[in-house]
Amino acid sequence: MNLSQTKYSRIEILLLKCRTMARGKSNNNSKSNGATLGFEATLWAAADKLRNNMDARPFSIRIFCPDGNPVGLRILSKSNWKGCGLVCPRSILPAVKSRKEFSLPGVYVLVGPPEDGELPKIYVGEGDPVGPRLEQHYANKEFWTWAVFFVSTDGNLNKAHVQHLEAGLLNMARQAKRAILDNANSPQKPALSEAETADAESFLADMLSIFPLLGLTVFEKTVVAESSSRHEFKIEAKGITTRGYETPEGFIVLQGSTVVCGEVASIHRYLSNLRKELQSQGVLVYRGDHLEFAQDYLFNSPSTAAGVVQGRSANGRIDWKDNSGRTLREFQEEKMRATS
Repeated sequence: MNLSQTKYSRIEILLLKCRTMARGKSNNNSKSNGATLGFEATLWAAADKLRNNMDARPFSIRIFCPDGNPVGLRILSKSNWKGCGLVCPRSILPAVKSRKEFSLPGVYVLVGPPEDGELPKIYVGEGDPVGPRLEQHYANKEFWTWAVFFVSTDGNLNKAHVQHLEAGLLNMARQAKRAILDNANSPQKPALSEAETADAESFLADMLSIFPLLGLTVFEKTVVAESSSRHEFKIEAKGITTRGYETPEGFIVLQGSTVVCGEVASIHRYLSNLRKELQSQGVLVYRGDHLEFAQDYLFNSPSTAAGVVQGRSANGRIDWKDNSGRTLREFQEEKMRATS
């Protein structure tokens, strides 16, 4: 597998080499385990920064609809990639389970709609082959409405590889905190050689580039742009100060921003439930008489962010204001006029 095919691969390979160095040091010093963990955390933080500033590489995705239905079974392939993904609505699984892809080792994600709030529910798993596992979930798990799974087109994925991919996706989902996980266990990554680990991580990077095209952003931890390249807005109300900025994906509220504890009686149910979900996920934590963002967090819109922050329904285009007093709407209109 060509490790230069994705913008993630080179970073992951660098991290893998550094991990090997760190583990070697740990073997020589039994007291260095905590330091090693801190070392890896620093590396991943550096990788996030690199990803955010690295020029994106153009690539193409091919979507093939074998039954002629654009919302039926879809087969995804990517330029210069020896893998493929299958998107399968739950309702058609009995009709398509005989396809050859279902007989291969693979990693999969079951996806269900939000139950009360805004966060989708997911389950991450692996199978060798993947088909029987999906059949089990068809019979035993009620929440999911569609699934996506990934296999290798050249037979290079085995049981250990898909276990590695499963563990990696689960770790990312838990860090991102953008979904309700149905997984009760936390599987450990299997023992792979350095070369095999590099191949698995490269395969994972390609998967991660495809998920957003499916509307599945639950594995993306919020990466904040450098302060010099973002235009910040704030909300100041009821003793709280919240800062954030708009991105193509939505609106990021910055770590340390404060949030109103109470909610008005007329708050939309989904906003109230989302606030509860964020507290249960540890994104919002109590700090005296207010709540606080324990991490940077991406919302799907400025209005959802403003509503969560203020404990009420809100128009984020008006409530978010920059340091000059301009609303987000006014700022956007000025940008549009400047480019016309």
